[in-house]
Amino acid sequence: MLQRTASPRPIHPRWLRLTHWLNALAVLMMITSGWRIYNASPLYDFRFSNAITLGGWLGGALQWHFAAMWLLAFNGLLYVAFNLFSGRFKRRFFPVSPKGVLHDLWAALRGKLGHADLSHYNQVQRFAYLFVMVDIALLVVSGLVLWKSVQFPLLRELLGGYDIARHVHFIAMALLVAFVAVHLVMVALVPKTLLAMIVGRKEPV
Repeated sequence: MLQRTASPRPIHPRWLRLTHWLNALAVLMMITSGWRIYNASPLYDFRFSNAITLGGWLGGALQWHFAAMWLLAFNGLLYVAFNLFSGRFKRRFFPVSPKGVLHDLWAALRGKLGHADLSHYNQVQRFAYLFVMVDIALLVVSGLVLWKSVQFPLLRELLGGYDIARHVHFIAMALLVAFVAVHLVMVALVPKTLLAMIVGRKEPV
Protein backbone atom coordinates (compact mmCIF):
# COMPACT_ATOMS: atom_id res chain seq x y z
CA MET A 1 0.00 0.00 0.00
CA LEU A 2 1.39 3.37 -1.02
CA GLN A 3 1.94 5.89 1.74
CA ARG A 4 0.55 9.29 0.97
CA THR A 5 3.05 12.12 1.15
CA ALA A 6 2.06 14.86 3.53
CA SER A 7 0.69 17.83 1.63
CA PRO A 8 2.79 20.95 1.85
CA ARG A 9 1.56 24.06 3.58
CA PRO A 10 2.73 27.65 3.20
CA ILE A 11 5.06 29.08 5.79
CA HIS A 12 3.14 32.32 5.46
CA PRO A 13 -0.56 32.01 4.49
CA ARG A 14 -2.03 34.29 1.82
CA TRP A 15 -3.81 36.55 4.31
CA LEU A 16 -0.53 37.17 6.13
CA ARG A 17 1.41 37.97 2.97
CA LEU A 18 -1.33 40.29 1.72
CA THR A 19 -1.70 42.21 4.98
CA HIS A 20 2.09 42.36 5.39
CA TRP A 21 2.63 44.05 2.03
CA LEU A 22 -0.33 46.39 2.47
CA ASN A 23 1.03 47.37 5.88
CA ALA A 24 4.45 47.96 4.31
CA LEU A 25 2.90 50.19 1.63
CA ALA A 26 0.86 52.14 4.18
CA VAL A 27 3.88 52.64 6.45
CA LEU A 28 6.01 53.87 3.54
CA MET A 29 3.30 56.34 2.49
CA MET A 30 2.74 57.57 6.05
CA ILE A 31 6.42 58.07 6.82
CA THR A 32 7.31 59.92 3.63
CA SER A 33 4.17 62.09 3.66
CA GLY A 34 4.71 62.68 7.38
CA TRP A 35 8.19 64.01 6.67
CA ARG A 36 6.66 66.54 4.28
CA ILE A 37 4.13 67.58 6.92
CA TYR A 38 6.94 67.88 9.46
CA ASN A 39 8.88 70.19 7.12
CA ALA A 40 5.97 72.66 7.15
CA SER A 41 6.46 73.17 10.90
CA PRO A 42 9.70 71.53 12.08
CA LEU A 43 9.73 70.24 15.63
CA TYR A 44 13.52 70.05 15.78
CA ASP A 45 16.36 71.98 14.18
CA PHE A 46 16.41 70.10 10.88
CA ARG A 47 14.27 69.29 7.87
CA PHE A 48 13.95 66.25 5.65
CA SER A 49 15.05 66.49 2.04
CA ASN A 50 12.05 67.06 -0.21
CA ALA A 51 13.44 64.34 -2.50
CA ILE A 52 12.49 61.65 0.03
CA THR A 53 9.07 63.06 0.95
CA LEU A 54 5.63 62.40 -0.53
CA GLY A 55 2.92 64.90 -1.41
CA GLY A 56 4.71 67.77 -3.12
CA TRP A 57 3.32 70.34 -0.70
CA LEU A 58 1.58 70.44 2.68
CA GLY A 59 -1.96 69.90 1.35
CA GLY A 60 -0.88 67.02 -0.88
CA ALA A 61 1.11 65.42 1.93
CA LEU A 62 -1.90 65.61 4.26
CA GLN A 63 -4.09 63.87 1.68
CA TRP A 64 -1.55 61.08 1.25
CA HIS A 65 -1.12 60.82 5.02
CA PHE A 66 -4.84 60.47 5.71
CA ALA A 67 -5.30 57.95 2.87
CA ALA A 68 -2.44 55.85 4.24
CA MET A 69 -3.81 56.23 7.77
CA TRP A 70 -7.09 54.54 6.84
CA LEU A 71 -5.27 51.80 4.94
CA LEU A 72 -2.96 51.14 7.90
CA ALA A 73 -5.81 51.23 10.42
CA PHE A 74 -8.14 48.80 8.63
CA ASN A 75 -5.41 46.52 7.33
CA GLY A 76 -3.64 46.53 10.68
CA LEU A 77 -6.83 45.53 12.45
CA LEU A 78 -7.31 42.67 9.98
CA TYR A 79 -3.71 41.57 10.55
CA VAL A 80 -4.14 41.50 14.32
CA ALA A 81 -7.57 39.86 14.12
CA PHE A 82 -6.39 37.05 11.82
CA ASN A 83 -3.37 36.43 14.04
CA LEU A 84 -5.50 36.26 17.18
CA PHE A 85 -8.36 34.13 15.86
CA SER A 86 -6.11 31.71 13.98
CA GLY A 87 -3.99 31.15 17.08
CA ARG A 88 -0.91 32.30 15.17
CA PHE A 89 -0.30 35.20 17.55
CA LYS A 90 0.30 32.86 20.48
CA ARG A 91 2.23 30.28 18.45
CA ARG A 92 4.61 32.66 16.71
CA PHE A 93 5.14 35.51 19.18
CA PHE A 94 5.26 33.73 22.55
CA PRO A 95 6.93 32.88 24.80
CA VAL A 96 9.31 35.84 24.88
CA SER A 97 11.51 36.93 27.77
CA PRO A 98 14.36 39.41 28.36
CA LYS A 99 16.76 36.50 28.94
CA GLY A 100 15.69 34.78 25.74
CA VAL A 101 15.95 37.99 23.71
CA LEU A 102 19.46 38.70 25.02
CA HIS A 103 20.51 35.09 24.36
CA ASP A 104 19.31 35.15 20.75
CA LEU A 105 20.67 38.66 20.19
CA TRP A 106 24.12 37.56 21.37
CA ALA A 107 23.93 34.53 19.07
CA ALA A 108 22.90 36.77 16.16
CA LEU A 109 25.81 39.16 16.76
CA ARG A 110 28.20 36.19 16.63
CA GLY A 111 26.56 34.86 13.46
CA LYS A 112 25.37 31.73 15.23
CA LEU A 113 21.61 32.25 15.06
CA GLY A 114 20.07 29.71 12.72
CA HIS A 115 17.46 30.55 10.07
CA ALA A 116 16.77 27.08 8.67
CA ASP A 117 13.18 26.97 9.92
CA LEU A 118 11.41 30.08 8.63
CA SER A 119 8.19 29.06 10.38
CA HIS A 120 9.87 29.63 13.75
CA TYR A 121 10.60 33.12 15.07
CA ASN A 122 13.57 33.51 17.37
CA GLN A 123 13.06 35.66 20.45
CA VAL A 124 14.68 38.74 18.90
CA GLN A 125 12.15 38.54 16.06
CA ARG A 126 9.28 38.01 18.48
CA PHE A 127 10.30 41.03 20.53
CA ALA A 128 10.80 43.18 17.41
CA TYR A 129 7.41 42.30 15.93
CA LEU A 130 5.58 42.83 19.23
CA PHE A 131 7.45 46.12 19.67
CA VAL A 132 6.48 47.41 16.22
CA MET A 133 2.81 46.56 16.85
CA VAL A 134 2.88 48.65 20.04
CA ASP A 135 4.84 51.40 18.28
CA ILE A 136 2.31 51.64 15.44
CA ALA A 137 -0.53 51.74 17.97
CA LEU A 138 1.26 54.65 19.69
CA LEU A 139 1.65 56.36 16.32
CA VAL A 140 -2.08 56.02 15.70
CA VAL A 141 -3.04 57.34 19.14
CA SER A 142 -0.66 60.30 19.00
CA GLY A 143 -1.70 60.95 15.40
CA LEU A 144 -5.35 61.15 16.46
CA VAL A 145 -4.38 63.76 19.06
CA LEU A 146 -2.56 65.83 16.43
CA TRP A 147 -5.40 65.48 13.92
CA LYS A 148 -8.44 65.84 16.18
CA SER A 149 -7.11 67.25 19.44
CA VAL A 150 -10.43 68.74 20.55
CA GLN A 151 -12.37 65.56 19.75
CA PHE A 152 -9.98 63.34 21.76
CA PRO A 153 -9.32 65.28 24.98
CA LEU A 154 -8.67 62.15 27.05
CA LEU A 155 -6.00 60.90 24.65
CA ARG A 156 -4.49 64.38 24.58
CA GLU A 157 -4.24 64.52 28.35
CA LEU A 158 -2.86 60.96 28.58
CA LEU A 159 -0.07 61.98 26.24
CA GLY A 160 0.68 65.11 28.24
CA GLY A 161 -0.89 67.64 25.90
CA TYR A 162 -0.70 68.53 22.22
CA ASP A 163 2.95 69.64 22.22
CA ILE A 164 4.12 66.47 23.97
CA ALA A 165 2.03 64.41 21.55
CA ARG A 166 4.05 65.91 18.68
CA HIS A 167 7.26 64.67 20.26
CA VAL A 168 5.72 61.25 20.97
CA HIS A 169 4.54 60.99 17.36
CA PHE A 170 7.95 61.92 15.99
CA ILE A 171 9.87 59.57 18.28
CA ALA A 172 7.49 56.70 17.50
CA MET A 173 8.01 57.41 13.79
CA ALA A 174 11.80 57.38 14.25
CA LEU A 175 11.60 54.03 16.05
CA LEU A 176 9.46 52.64 13.22
CA VAL A 177 12.03 53.80 10.67
CA ALA A 178 14.76 52.13 12.73
CA PHE A 179 12.74 48.88 12.79
CA VAL A 180 12.27 49.02 9.00
CA ALA A 181 16.00 49.64 8.48
CA VAL A 182 17.01 46.68 10.67
CA HIS A 183 14.31 44.54 9.04
CA LEU A 184 15.68 45.31 5.57
CA VAL A 185 19.22 44.50 6.69
CA MET A 186 18.07 41.14 8.05
CA VAL A 187 16.21 40.38 4.83
CA ALA A 188 19.38 41.17 2.86
CA LEU A 189 21.35 38.78 5.10
CA VAL A 190 18.71 36.01 4.82
CA PRO A 191 17.11 36.61 1.38
CA LYS A 192 15.00 33.44 1.48
CA THR A 193 12.78 35.20 4.03
CA LEU A 194 11.76 37.64 1.30
CA LEU A 195 10.87 34.81 -1.08
CA ALA A 196 8.77 33.18 1.62
CA MET A 197 6.86 36.41 2.20
CA ILE A 198 6.22 36.83 -1.54
CA VAL A 199 5.26 33.31 -2.63
CA GLY A 200 4.69 31.53 0.69
CA ARG A 201 7.38 28.87 0.38
CA LYS A 202 6.04 25.45 1.24
CA GLU A 203 6.97 23.14 4.09
CA PRO A 204 5.75 19.59 4.89
CA VAL A 205 2.85 19.30 7.31
